[in-house]
Amino acid sequence: MITKKMKEKMLEEITADLKQTELVIVTDYRGLNVKAINNLRGKLRNEQCRYRITKNTMNRLACRQAGVEQLESFFEGPTAIAYSNADPVAAAKVFMDYARENEALVIKGGMLSGRILNPAEIKALGEIPPREVLLARVVGGFQSPITGLVSVLQGTLRKLVYTVDAIRQHKESA
Repeated sequence: MITKKMKEKMLEEITADLKQTELVIVTDYRGLNVKAINNLRGKLRNEQCRYRITKNTMNRLACRQAGVEQLESFFEGPTAIAYSNADPVAAAKVFMDYARENEALVIKGGMLSGRILNPAEIKALGEIPPREVLLARVVGGFQSPITGLVSVLQGTLRKLVYTVDAIRQHKESA
């Protein structure tokens, strides 16, 4: 039996999570068994993301207290919430990969930095390449103009060398 004090503590925790978390993803877990949910939790834990199943009434109250009433529309039917303060792309990627494996997991929506996301936006977030790949692309973008400049300068120097060599050969033959 859950006491009123326990409910109040849970409400405080959920409210604090909603206020402080960078990424919130709301899912419908209907059709997933306990083993599948624990498997998903393990994958999310590796990305510093928590996955919590609570009553919709509790979630709605927490949304009101946290000032994110826009999330309330997602709390219909069996609902679980993921909270992440780490890399939001990594958490979204875990959900997208897991949803491909288990069609029972349905993403209802979410919130990123106070902005409400629909399922398509969460999918797009999950398809962003990892941070390392993006950094490599940026470095490549910086490196590309420099490489071009070096090639141009080398071409100019090469032409100068050929010209000087041609003048030398012309003077030797004369």
